Order: sequence, then structure tokens, then C-alpha cells
Amino acid sequence: MLLYIVGIVIVVLGVAISIGLHEIGHLVPAKLFKVRVGQYMIGFGPTLFSRKKGETEYGIKAIPLGGYISMAGMYPPKRGHRAISSGTDVFPLENELDVVEERAEGDRTDQGRTSSTGFFQTMVQDARTASAETVPLGAEDRVFYKLPVWKRIVIMFGGPFMNLVIAAVLFAIVLCGFGTQQLAIASVSQCIAQNSATATQQTTCGADDPEAPGAAAGIKPGDQILAVDGIQNPSWDQVTGIIQKSADTKVTFVVSRDGETKTLVAVPAATTRQTLDSAGKVVKDENGDPVTAKVGFIGIGPTYVLQQRPITAVLPTVGQNIAQDFQIIATFPQRIVQVGQAAFTPEKRDPNGPVGVVGVGRIAGEIASSTAVPWAERFSFLLGLIASLNVALFAFNMIPLLPLDGGHIIGAVWEGVRRFFARLFRRPDPGPVDIAKLVPLTFVVVIVLGATSLLLAYADIVKPITFG
Repeated sequence: MLLYIVGIVIVVLGVAISIGLHEIGHLVPAKLFKVRVGQYMIGFGPTLFSRKKGETEYGIKAIPLGGYISMAGMYPPKRGHRAISSGTDVFPLENELDVVEERAEGDRTDQGRTSSTGFFQTMVQDARTASAETVPLGAEDRVFYKLPVWKRIVIMFGGPFMNLVIAAVLFAIVLCGFGTQQLAIASVSQCIAQNSATATQQTTCGADDPEAPGAAAGIKPGDQILAVDGIQNPSWDQVTGIIQKSADTKVTFVVSRDGETKTLVAVPAATTRQTLDSAGKVVKDENGDPVTAKVGFIGIGPTYVLQQRPITAVLPTVGQNIAQDFQIIATFPQRIVQVGQAAFTPEKRDPNGPVGVVGVGRIAGEIASSTAVPWAERFSFLLGLIASLNVALFAFNMIPLLPLDGGHIIGAVWEGVRRFFARLFRRPDPGPVDIAKLVPLTFVVVIVLGATSLLLAYADIVKPITFG
């Protein structure tokens, strides 16, 4: 139990540190570009600890599931209205009249609309007001929305980019320091027994026993399997699947032996095997006799060895993780429906589907407490898990929706496009994009993300994805 808790604590600390570094990725360029940053916080909810240094309050909050920096002027004022500042103004009455006038105009615009539209208009105006309140007197030019487009993109991309850096460093430690499990050959049968109903591993051969295809192909114990029929770094299930469906057909193996890469060709022999169901039991026909099928056999047995990888393998590994995460995001609605079906019905849960915070913690605990696995491999797996979570944070934050970083980036890009065409056709500057109008969409996104998190947490409890 202690090791189980240690595994969870390691991952929680790793994620918390990753979130903190993510926010530093925003904080550093914001400071360099002279944007006023009021807060740098790790977590949400009540503040546990904070200290103010200069104009910025740095702190830790109770729920370590996120973080933020509070930059002045994230939203521009409504078009046609001047920007206002919080704090004591030289002309306080004028500021107050600006706010009253803007809200009155909003009220007039809302006449004849539905109550829901009025609710969303109020939400947009509240966002603008809250943004204005982050701008103290004298800091009117140190606001986010007044920065050039490229600087805003740098600030918002800084966080996700930091997650990529963390992932690359951790993957480098895992791949180059500890190594990864590489499928290898543990045993090679020398022949196929002629007097057996099924092909078996034979270490002693009779005069009439034919040579096993694996031995005939030159496969030897200790060979590391790099590829089979073009599939790179295959699992043992993939290898056996290819062999069994390739009776009397050539199968190409690429193996590593003593540091050299060799290409070997084996022709699986057609043998009779009993058919097994998903539970591993022999399938029987209506007469009670075992059902058999012709499958390929070459006579090899598997093992796994730790193999250190070159530094050149790090970036491709990061790239593969990014591609997998974006594929999950692209099919996320369908996958969430499948999670819901599995959680509330007898259906099995997809082991490659999305996992929530609870599920990640359970996997970390199972790995840390698995005494059958050497401690170095357990620690390596936990580092790899944190690296994968950082890639997931990058992919998630790049979704072009507010309040995610990708939403602010796409808003800045759209503003740059509008201003480019305005200059091209010699039109007046259209000004900043009013992304405050997207606040209602942000509200919806937050609700959807919250509901999704609750569903995943429930599924991780009642029908968890287990390791091994």
C-alpha cells in the first residue's frame, strides 16, 4: 500500500511541477514584453500560500489541477469605447459614466431579444469589466491586447511549448538512461515434432522431424525484434498474429544481433491448432470435439530486454505521442460516449481510450507497487507517464477554444489576418479582435470539460483501466 501511495504522489508532484513550469512559460515572455502580471498561481480554489514580489503575487492554491497567470487587459474594451483603468483615477466620474453608458447601450441593444441573449451579453460585459479591473492607473499601455500579434502568440504558446520541453527531457532520461523494453527471442525450436497433433517447441529432434522455420531462417536466442513485415517495434501479439495467418507465406523479420541489423525471412509451417475463445478456453463443436484450425508456426518464444535508445529517438517519440493525442482529441466525442457506455453497462472499456485523473493515479499506484518489476523499470515507467501527460497537456491546450491557450492564439492570428488585409487594401485598421464575445462559448466549454472530468472519474472508479 505504501508503494502504491508513493507512485500516486510521484505523479501528482510531477504534474504539479509541470503545471508550474507551464505557467512560467507564459510568465517569462509576458514579463519580457512588459505586460503587467498581477498573479502567478498553481492550482485553483482557496490560496494556501502566497507572497508578493514586485507587482506580482506568487502562490499555491488548494486544488493542484491547473494554474494560471493574471495578465492585465486580456480583453479589449468594446469597439468605440475607451479603455478604463481600475483604482483611483484622476477623472473617476468620467470612468463611471463610461461603464454606465456602455451597459445602457447593451441594454438598449438587448431590447426585443430573448432573456438568454441578455444573459450572454451580461456575461460578455462582465468579462470586459473584470479585464479592465486588472489595469491599474498608469499601466494602460502594459496590457495584453495592445501587444503586437506575434508577441501575444509567443506568450500564449510559451506554456504549451514548456510542456514539450519537459516531455523531451523526461523521454530523453527514459530512452537514453533507462532504456525501453525491446521484444527479443528467448528460445528457438530446432524442429517440428511429426508425432504431435500440434506444433510444439522441440529442443531434441528425431531423424524424421523437419527443421523448424525459425531455426531454418537463422533466428537465434537474444535477437531483438525491430520489425516484422514492415511493422516497427511490434508487440508479441502482433508477431504471433502475423505468423499464424501467414502459413506457407514468407514473413520478413528485422532483428538486432550484437549491434548489427539483420533481415531474416521465415516461412511459417502450416500446423493444426485448437481454437480458443476470448477467455482462453478450447472451443468445441456440437459433438463436443475441439475445433481446430490451420495456422502458421515457426517455433520461437519471446522475452523482453531493456535497450537504451540513441538521443535521436527522443524527438520522434515526442512526435508520435503528439500524433496519438491529437487523434484522441479528434475522436474525443465518440470515445467519451464509449466511456459512458462502459461505465453504465456491462460493455468492456477500451484500454486505449481516455483516462481521467483518478485513472492515471491508479495506474501510477499499480506500477509503483508491482514488486515483480525491478524498481528501475518502475521509476522509468512513472517518468514516461509524466512525460506523456505533458504531451497531453500540450495537445489539450492547443485546442483553438477559449479559455485554452489555443483559443487566444487563434484570436491573435485572426486579428493579424484582418489587419494584413486592411493594409493590403488600404482600409482603416480594424483594431483588436473582441474575443470577449466568445466568453459564452468559454462558459459552455468549461461546463463540458467539467462534465467530462466527472464521467472519467466515475468510470475510473467503477471500471478502471488496469496495468498489465
